[in-house]
Amino acid sequence: MKATIRDIATAAGVGTATVERVLNGRGGVRPDTTEKVLAAARRLDYARRLPEQHRGVLRIEVILVRPETTFFARLSRSFERIAASLDPFVSIHRTFVDEADPGAIANRIGNPHARRSGLVLAVPQYDEVSLALKRLLRDNVPVLQIVTRLEDVETDFIGIDNEAAGRTAGQLMAALQPRQGPVLVLCHSDVYSIHRQRVRGFADALRRHNRGNLGQAEIAHTHDDPMRAAEILQDALRRSPDLAGLYNAGGGNFALCDVLRKFGSGRVTFIGHELTERTTAALRDGTMHVVIDQAPEAQARRAIDLMLSRLGVVDAKIENPSIRFVTVTTESV
Repeated sequence: MKATIRDIATAAGVGTATVERVLNGRGGVRPDTTEKVLAAARRLDYARRLPEQHRGVLRIEVILVRPETTFFARLSRSFERIAASLDPFVSIHRTFVDEADPGAIANRIGNPHARRSGLVLAVPQYDEVSLALKRLLRDNVPVLQIVTRLEDVETDFIGIDNEAAGRTAGQLMAALQPRQGPVLVLCHSDVYSIHRQRVRGFADALRRHNRGNLGQAEIAHTHDDPMRAAEILQDALRRSPDLAGLYNAGGGNFALCDVLRKFGSGRVTFIGHELTERTTAALRDGTMHVVIDQAPEAQARRAIDLMLSRLGVVDAKIENPSIRFVTVTTESV
């Protein structure tokens, strides 16, 4: 049976008059409503040709930070590959913003260069950014947070359970390091909820599983600057030659590996995040002992599937449990 205007109206949750205005290209309909109607028409395989001006109307913007890092480069490439596999009427536009400039991030959220149908973003926690995102949500634009989240803004979140990842690191640290000594924990800063969660989980598990040989974790912020991370580790090794453990909840693993190879390789149990060529090599030569990978490819795929569902492009209900992180050890590379 061929779809009718009434079928489209029911599927889109609007009146038949609205559907007629959209299909006849007469305007006067909100952009988000227009997109709901067109998505319903496509989904129902409506036989009539849709208005020319609405071709490619579904534009999903993805706002990310730090394209120079291996993690966000992997995430960006994942969105690029997914975009190439989608129907032409769906486009994915990737935008990188300066993580240290909350004004620029807030401005991009509130003032896109082109009309967007939905927004996916991974940005740090700033009051200015939260306010901009809350204003956008009041306009009924579908928003998903990926990787990390602004904890005072209610949206769907796609990512791993970062507190569980930290607990895993803490449990493994206690199990793998038999000798006595202090433990150093590095993270970006407090602007990323994922790093706060990882550090909290690590400290909790280390406290519960510690056999009395490892000291309380000392926490330092690196802002994911490799040079700063290396300096902090070198200073820790000078102050505490018996350093037993290093947990890096953020980036810059390669710089830390360089320091350990010079001063403490084999003595310090090193657990970090993100499986890359460099961390794989560090696992193989014993500089690192565990790498926890948060599967950015799976996060990107889930984000687009969920956004397409929110936009009415697909009928299927998309479940959104935490993405499973992968724990890689020296025995599995």
